[in-house]
Amino acid sequence: MEDRVDTQQLVKDFVERGYTIAPNILNGDEVKALNEHFETIHREQVPGRYEHPPVGEERDDILAVYPRVMNPHRFSELARAYMVDPRIATILRAIFGEEALGVQTMMYFKPPGSRGQKMHQDQFYLQVTPGTCVAVWIALDHVDQKNGGLIVVPHTDTLPIDCRNVGKPGSYDPDGEPIAIPAGYKGECPTLEPGDALIFHGSLIHGSGSNATSDKWRRSFISHYVAESCTTISKYYHPLVAMNGADVDRGVTVGGGPCGGYVGAAH
Repeated sequence: MEDRVDTQQLVKDFVERGYTIAPNILNGDEVKALNEHFETIHREQVPGRYEHPPVGEERDDILAVYPRVMNPHRFSELARAYMVDPRIATILRAIFGEEALGVQTMMYFKPPGSRGQKMHQDQFYLQVTPGTCVAVWIALDHVDQKNGGLIVVPHTDTLPIDCRNVGKPGSYDPDGEPIAIPAGYKGECPTLEPGDALIFHGSLIHGSGSNATSDKWRRSFISHYVAESCTTISKYYHPLVAMNGADVDRGVTVGGGPCGGYVGAAH
């Protein structure tokens, strides 16, 4: 991350609209290293952690053979290192007002022709108490609307959690249902360059469109975080990770938080 990045401005934008963009949080060599690392994981697979049918057997959904990598920090030292990277920790400390804990990582390949992800709120799944989660979405390719960039809906971070999809397929599922963008709000798709990070609030409505290009990938590495003072989180996100890389424990959210008996889910 370049020294000219103004952390105070990042926090100001985050508070005012529910998201902010940190340019060049990773440099070109780091982006290349992450892409090559996950290409190896995709090619060699990780039994019990990351498996998929052979390329060519995708049928109607190319994501069947290029599925996202869920929680690579649990088996990849490199993924864990970027999850707790000091540059990211500094921004999160300014946003939370305290140290952060990592709770989830994901790698999306999103090859040409792949579908998008339904509009959703992360806190619906994570059920953090007290407070909420924060996502750090790092572009590993040039990202825009054409290749399925992230769509965010500014100012929806102040809205309550939409509970209408309780019991339904999740936002990544092809049969999932998007939550509606409320009247008076409008989504936008920021253009990002490799190494840029889009950082957003757990209640912010967001999703993505399909990759409509024939030759452009839209790879991204995403981590989710909570404040160190978090006491409980959905059972699907344990153990948590301190910024020194060590696993830590927190309680499990029971009672469904704002959505009654719903206990959250991996998303």
